[in-house]
Amino acid sequence: MRRTVAVARWLESAGYPAGRAVNAGQPVVTGQQIVTFWEAVSDDGDQYASVAEVAEVPLKLHKLTAPADLHLPELAPFASAPQRIEASTWLSPQDRAFLTSVLAQTQTAYARLEFALPPGVIHGDANVGNVQVDHHGNPVVIDLDEFATGPRKWDLALTALYYDSFGWYTRKDTKTSCACTALTSWPGPVMRAVREFLMVTWVIQKPAESGQAAAEATKRIAALRTGANRKDRQPH
Repeated sequence: MRRTVAVARWLESAGYPAGRAVNAGQPVVTGQQIVTFWEAVSDDGDQYASVAEVAEVPLKLHKLTAPADLHLPELAPFASAPQRIEASTWLSPQDRAFLTSVLAQTQTAYARLEFALPPGVIHGDANVGNVQVDHHGNPVVIDLDEFATGPRKWDLALTALYYDSFGWYTRKDTKTSCACTALTSWPGPVMRAVREFLMVTWVIQKPAESGQAAAEATKRIAALRTGANRKDRQPH
């Protein structure tokens, strides 16, 4: 949380449109809770940016150079995946073994990638839920917890995945951005596989919440196994 606040301060000093941390000593630790305070992006409640803006604001971020004292971590895509698979009490032994196998395959494929550009600043979770619109109608990036250094295409892959694989965005939504190249050109297919796999490991934490969540997790695992069409996938 200290780093997240420091990231917000740096982005403000750089004039980058991101959530602004309140100008006070923080984070505050109270009991077992760590609390941070942020300015509201808009007085009208949460208003989300267009898909084109979601794809474009990371490109501006990628041109920035973070100060060394910010100590951004290196992107670790699979940091939470093994624990999610192991901790799930919902998975069958067969599904657990399958996901463990896919994890190893996906890690190997990602490790083999070579990128033309050196690692740069990335948001880490650039998606439509993390770009809001302020009272002037300008896009503002929020949720700064996963800032890291890594390949820039990491920040474009979700927009492309939502469009091409899941059908959540239309061609009209994405035609003004270059995000689709993150999926259709090298190393897009591997990025797509990594992001989709991580989405599966995220949703296997949710089945206890509802029957809908359990059905979605079952569907996602089956699609990984069979290569089934992803167009029926539901955001969760």
